[in-house]
Amino acid sequence: MPVGIEAWVTQIPPVTRAWLALSILTSLAVQCQLVTPLQLYFSFKAAFTNMQPWRAFTTFFYFGSISLDFVFHMFFFMRYSRMLEESSFANRKADYFWMLFLSSLMLLVLSPLVNLPFLSAPLAFVPIYLWSRRHPSTPISLFGMVTITAPYLPLALVGLAWMLNGTWRAAAGDLLGCAVGHVAWFMRDVWTREMVGGPTFLSEAPEPLKRFFGDI
Repeated sequence: MPVGIEAWVTQIPPVTRAWLALSILTSLAVQCQLVTPLQLYFSFKAAFTNMQPWRAFTTFFYFGSISLDFVFHMFFFMRYSRMLEESSFANRKADYFWMLFLSSLMLLVLSPLVNLPFLSAPLAFVPIYLWSRRHPSTPISLFGMVTITAPYLPLALVGLAWMLNGTWRAAAGDLLGCAVGHVAWFMRDVWTREMVGGPTFLSEAPEPLKRFFGDI
């Protein structure tokens, strides 16, 4: 029977667990100098003109070197991604992966507008934002000092990231994640319910993906 850290890891739902593991391994690989951030960042020229397509993948798993900002983003990403996958996407692994995949594509397209080489933090804000919109009356205590309701959580985290980094660029990435999260929420919770009256390919994973994840 798993105990300790093994039990904690196995209790994390699969999509969040895989994302967390890849992110930690990527940062450890950089910390151990097995790779450099220059080999991981995304730009259209590097990824497609220079034929280095892996950059469109690795940009979502590097949260920076091991630091306070790294711990900050990993803690909140893991907490709210786990809660969202266990509640709104319970037994719907394919749908959760599909939402993150579509959000990733949107971030890749938008990244040149804000000149962001790494898109891990913006993507991490997507499940945080979606969870906050689906639990509007839930009180959130920030480090035991301030209590807010869930819809204000993303903006509070943007402010904290800004203070930790001392630069607007960190906040720009998180704000971009909030914007993409808003689109994901609108397409899933507003568009499908009020405008088309049912799920679409933007809100529900294709059947082959559902079969791959064992959802059908």
